[in-house]
Amino acid sequence: MKDGQLYTVTELAKQLGMTPRAIRFYEDKGLISPQRAGTTRVFSARDRARMILILRGKRLGFSLSTIKDYLDLYDTDITQHAQLKLLLNAAGTRRAQLLSQRQAIDEVLAELDDITARAEAALQSPAPRARRAAG
Repeated sequence: MKDGQLYTVTELAKQLGMTPRAIRFYEDKGLISPQRAGTTRVFSARDRARMILILRGKRLGFSLSTIKDYLDLYDTDITQHAQLKLLLNAAGTRRAQLLSQRQAIDEVLAELDDITARAEAALQSPAPRARRAAG
């Protein structure tokens, strides 16, 4: 891929497996900034790279605000230290959230296993006499 390559919104969407509407959404949020070629908006290789980072951030569960802060730091901090510190902080926070969710899920699964075992055991035992007489 050439550095000077430009993409229409449709081409970029197709390459990234998303809809043109989704790309416009990220554009409206200020995460990418296409250029103009006449009346057509065109996206650069840099915009494509930013979209890949945006999609990765969303897949990892980061907020758009955190993703935007991260991308903005790339432009302002040539050492990338501030960007890396933000990334480490965000990753640590997200990891803690996921671990908490995992614990909650494990607890619910254990409770469901207990309910299932009790229900299966109840189905295997003879019915109470009151129910047999009523039936």
